[in-house]
Amino acid sequence: MPPSAAPPTVPNGRGDADLTSAAVEHIMAENGLSTGSTNGHQHIHTPSGHGSGVSRPNLQDIDASKLTYTFTTLSRGVPPPDVHSIDGATVCTDHMITVKWTSKSGWETPELRPYGPLALMPTASVLHYATECFEGLKAYRGFDGKLRLFRPDCNAARLLTSSLRISLPAFSPAEVEKLIIALMAVDGPKWLPRDRPGSFIYLRPTFIGTQAQLGVQAPSEALLYIIASYMPILDRPPGGLKLHTSPDDMVRAWVGGFGYAKVGANYGPSLLATAEARARGFGQILWLYGSEAYCTEAGASNFFVVWKNKEGRTELVTAPLDDRLILPGVTRRSVLQFAREHLAGEVEVVERPYTIQDVIDADSEGRLLETFAAGTAYFVCPVSLIHHRGQDIQIPMGKAGEGGLYSLKLKKWLADVMYGNVEHPWGVVVQERR
Repeated sequence: MPPSAAPPTVPNGRGDADLTSAAVEHIMAENGLSTGSTNGHQHIHTPSGHGSGVSRPNLQDIDASKLTYTFTTLSRGVPPPDVHSIDGATVCTDHMITVKWTSKSGWETPELRPYGPLALMPTASVLHYATECFEGLKAYRGFDGKLRLFRPDCNAARLLTSSLRISLPAFSPAEVEKLIIALMAVDGPKWLPRDRPGSFIYLRPTFIGTQAQLGVQAPSEALLYIIASYMPILDRPPGGLKLHTSPDDMVRAWVGGFGYAKVGANYGPSLLATAEARARGFGQILWLYGSEAYCTEAGASNFFVVWKNKEGRTELVTAPLDDRLILPGVTRRSVLQFAREHLAGEVEVVERPYTIQDVIDADSEGRLLETFAAGTAYFVCPVSLIHHRGQDIQIPMGKAGEGGLYSLKLKKWLADVMYGNVEHPWGVVVQERR
């Protein structure tokens, strides 16, 4: 909005109370985007037509059709399937995509170029004010030989939500999705070879403020980049995932904060407690919130419980999104959609607050059936134990010890889409460049 423009009016006199949400709405409207919400999920609506993500004159939106290609001249071999890092550095593919933005001209031409270091000034905004957000999704080599992404539109839309929360510029999510697909079209054939069906690569779109000026302000320069890397399989820890509940003196996210946005500031402060939990033999923290000790997330994954309620009905329960406390995970969203579709009449899907005491009570009364974490990194990972204030809650792991009935069903349905065992709109096929 130009400095001379009058401030926008806010209906019902809510402007003083809703500064953050009002600011996001203003930016979305200014850029020709609109948001909607269904059952706590935020959706980004972009008008059809090229360049429709930016309505202001003289500012350029991201245009994936103008992507330039500079291919690497270095020949790096693809490591064995179980090698994910070398000398403490993550193994990444040959190329990355970068797009610069400035407040004067908008988005510049996207570039696909060799993977390598970024150049930042020591006073760059991201290094001082945490103007950074990112996404995580995977590309999958299907058993039918095809290369797929899983719901990349959801990740692109969530990246926009996160960027606006930390005053980074808006963009058309559909253009970012096209850039993600373009990177995989180039690097997928080599780094996810056809002789490794059932394998995956992790993609990390990242957005940072780069303006080289100290001062607490929205950056006037930014950089969006997309990289792809290997990562280990995390959804099958021996004996199941063991969780330690969060300490009383630490909280990961809070109502009115930014837990719903995938920003780096959500993760650094959690590392201390997580390291201590792992030193005690646990895989992750089950983050509790408030004096009531509401269950929120398991590490950086969404957390689910399957139990019989006191009326005897089977419920799949997870924390809600309406208070914006937790991250609206793409895997979470998919689990709930599949459960509502395939388990209707058998399992009731419930999104509501529930406490660790509710879990303890269900266990002591023989109503606790299974629990699992769900996210891009951990996929659908069964939880076998929760340790809370000196008490161990043992979670059933099924006859084979690999997880409960419903978590395994949901896991299989999702994997079938990801790896091409079934055709589904969520599995986006990448046309590979050979």
